[in-house]
Amino acid sequence: MKTIINTNFGKILAIAIFSMVTFSASAQEEETTPKFSFSGTVDAYYRANITAPNDEEAIAPGSSFAQLPGFSLGMANLIAAYEGEKVGFVADLVFGPRGTDAIFESPMYSATGDIINQLYVYWNVSDAVTLTFGNFNTFLGYEVISPAANFNYSTSYLFSYGPFSHTGLKADFDLGNEWSAMVAVMNPTDLTEFNPTGDYAVGAQLGYSGQFLNFLYSQGGFEIDYTGGFDLSDEFFLGINAAHFSMEDDGGSFTGAALYPQYAISDTFSLGLRGEYFMETDEFGAIGEVFDADGDASVLALTLTGSATIGNLILKPEVRLDSASEDTFIDHDLAPTSSLASVLFAAIYSF
Repeated sequence: MKTIINTNFGKILAIAIFSMVTFSASAQEEETTPKFSFSGTVDAYYRANITAPNDEEAIAPGSSFAQLPGFSLGMANLIAAYEGEKVGFVADLVFGPRGTDAIFESPMYSATGDIINQLYVYWNVSDAVTLTFGNFNTFLGYEVISPAANFNYSTSYLFSYGPFSHTGLKADFDLGNEWSAMVAVMNPTDLTEFNPTGDYAVGAQLGYSGQFLNFLYSQGGFEIDYTGGFDLSDEFFLGINAAHFSMEDDGGSFTGAALYPQYAISDTFSLGLRGEYFMETDEFGAIGEVFDADGDASVLALTLTGSATIGNLILKPEVRLDSASEDTFIDHDLAPTSSLASVLFAAIYSF
């Protein structure tokens, strides 16, 4: 009898050990199985001026994207990603006016079909170090190219004047206790397929608990940027962005700051205001060049946006007022004026 009990116990123990090993192997295989994902967005919008004619495409805020009149297209954004245990890649393609604007400085602009937004590989060297090689969107600023990741549909002047993308090698470090850091060596700003100049840009970032201090030096231009935000309550979030850019040898500069208070009225509807002040010197002169203004220029832009979620669809009604220091716009009588009021309605589908 004793022998039978011991034999059965041995069988039971063997089965238990085999089961645990099998379960552990299955769990490890499930944990380390590479994952391929496909995601993206599709967006379109309607925009109209309140204080200016709507038959002139140029009469629009001086920031990037969402500038076309009437019913207009945004872009289709298709992202394929492969995530292995240690290595992976991201191929991010864009189609449409917004995507074309996002890669406007590409030296191979026509050869690539105006579609490559990001294209990079990465290696998780350890739990604390990740290396990224290729073309990736900028680490500076509060806003991004994808409309689904911004609260406001139209973009800020700070975003529009800052870099959109970089190509190079960057290293991200998890320093522990909510601290992070990044260093990068890249082609000059927005030159994404290759380097036609022989110059290189350097970038760095220091982060703590969702607050980031960013630095970029590229071809005689230096930019320092702060991006962050705070949850003031369960419903109320305040985002912050401030930056200063200057060129060597009196090549001009710009400075700006923006606040993004956002309040969740319900689980499916939120309101957000972007209040931005932006100024540039006469030597830099981008606002002046576009509108033939002389001297230093500045603009105060207030944008009120609603965000309603219906499944994977986001609807965004928006009212925007741009008030410049120069007569950079026109009114209904075609007379120069310093302000422009406009409205838009955007629809963004994410998958």
